[in-house]
Amino acid sequence: MKKNRISTYIIALLTVSSLFGLPVTAFAQDKNIKEAEDIQQPFYQGTMVNVDVSGLLGKAFGSEYTSTEASIECNLLNKYFPVFELGYGSTDTVNEETDIHYKTSAPYFRIGAGYNIFSKKPYLPGKLLVGARLGFSSFSYDVEAPAMTDPVWGEITIPVSFEGIKSNASWLELVAEVRTNVYKNFHLGFSLRYKSLFSVKKSENSEPLYIPGYGKNKSSGFGITYNISYKLPF
Repeated sequence: MKKNRISTYIIALLTVSSLFGLPVTAFAQDKNIKEAEDIQQPFYQGTMVNVDVSGLLGKAFGSEYTSTEASIECNLLNKYFPVFELGYGSTDTVNEETDIHYKTSAPYFRIGAGYNIFSKKPYLPGKLLVGARLGFSSFSYDVEAPAMTDPVWGEITIPVSFEGIKSNASWLELVAEVRTNVYKNFHLGFSLRYKSLFSVKKSENSEPLYIPGYGKNKSSGFGITYNISYKLPF
């Protein structure tokens, strides 16, 4: 008789567990998430070093422009991410339609900040950042074009070649970035950037075709970066 009662209790216990185990587990998970959200975050949460590989990948696939870039950013409250970006851009290209040869290489920098939309969800393995950058580059460039025929003295040709023309440019970038943790302190991510040119210095005879850090000299445009990031262990 006792064995039958024990069997009945075991069956009843297993039945209750099967019926309520999933809701209890889900409730426990929700509770853990709520507790993680309620934990007060420290102000300083680390420093990240980021390397953009999009410029090198573009060159490998035949792009006329090359850039290398790295940045350093701080994590404040898992919410605010002030950042400083430093890079070097170059090109040595000939326009097939106009036969104009253009060459330049120079450093550039940007400064700005991002805001993590998922700041209140520290249990997530990634971040969604939106922000802005101010960029600046001071550079010189060379331009060489086919000789021009004098419009008055038709048989006289005028060489078109200018070297070391000094210029500078400034611009704004609006940034949306997705970043996820892949292994320990290593992260991968990409960003979409809308660029708008503030100013560019022109010379009497020409204007720059390519601006290091910005790209082709036009009023606005989009760009993409692919980043490998490492969180410094302190």
